[in-house]
Amino acid sequence: MADAGAKKSNSNTKSGGKKKDVKKETGLGLSKKKDENFGEWYSEAMDDVNMGDNANILRCRNKEKEGKNTYFPLFVSPSVLEKEKDHIEGFAPEVAWVTKCGKSELEVPIAIRPTSETIIYPYFSKWIRGHRDLPLKLNQWCNVVRWEFSNPTPFIRSREFLWQEGHTAFATQAEADEEVLEILELYRRIYEEYLAIPVVKGKKSELEKFAGGLYTTSVEAFIPNTGRGVQGATSHCLGQNFAKMFGIEFENEKGGKAMVWQNSWAYSTPTPAKKWSYWGRSY
Repeated sequence: MADAGAKKSNSNTKSGGKKKDVKKETGLGLSKKKDENFGEWYSEAMDDVNMGDNANILRCRNKEKEGKNTYFPLFVSPSVLEKEKDHIEGFAPEVAWVTKCGKSELEVPIAIRPTSETIIYPYFSKWIRGHRDLPLKLNQWCNVVRWEFSNPTPFIRSREFLWQEGHTAFATQAEADEEVLEILELYRRIYEEYLAIPVVKGKKSELEKFAGGLYTTSVEAFIPNTGRGVQGATSHCLGQNFAKMFGIEFENEKGGKAMVWQNSWAYSTPTPAKKWSYWGRSY
């Protein structure tokens, strides 16, 4: 017993008698405290739990909805992007442009989509002819790029992220208004019922609304350590602005011409949730 104790003592006194620091294999030991320095704590937490490689599946079903899953191009030409001036002005500081092909300069730069309204809506004008074509509901999972120059933060504000974006068209504003709130409630459920993150539903101010839209609603989370809010997901009523720009009109039941009412809404994976389902399908 004495020999065993001696060996144990010797093993503890190697390297100048100091115990070797060994990081916990659980990855739960953090050197920073959330209350003292939230930014450093957050960065360390992301590294420790390997959140960047997390592939949690979040399933939120809404079987009553019907829609088509689609995929549209990554690149958009300047002529199309700039067709909706209010929209492009809102995103201008964040739009990333491709200017070279190999070593050759492109005659016309190509934008990488910051969102997909100006890519999708030229097709709406071709697909919608009469009231029987409405409502039109599309869902897309894709990567978008918003070139943040200051303080990009993993899972909160990053330059490239995967998201789900919905694009819909209706015959009346009442239908569009109803869907805006339905989608907002769906997003609240995702955060509160699946991620256990409390959020507040509300309407954005005129200065904060989606560029080119009529009004914007969102779910917002709160970070008590910093006193700041975080926008979780958005549901926009676009009104008829994009319909006028892209000529999206239909023949109504009386035989007259009318412009559609449109919505767009999005939920992105900077949150820990990587996948969820909509319209009864898993992604």
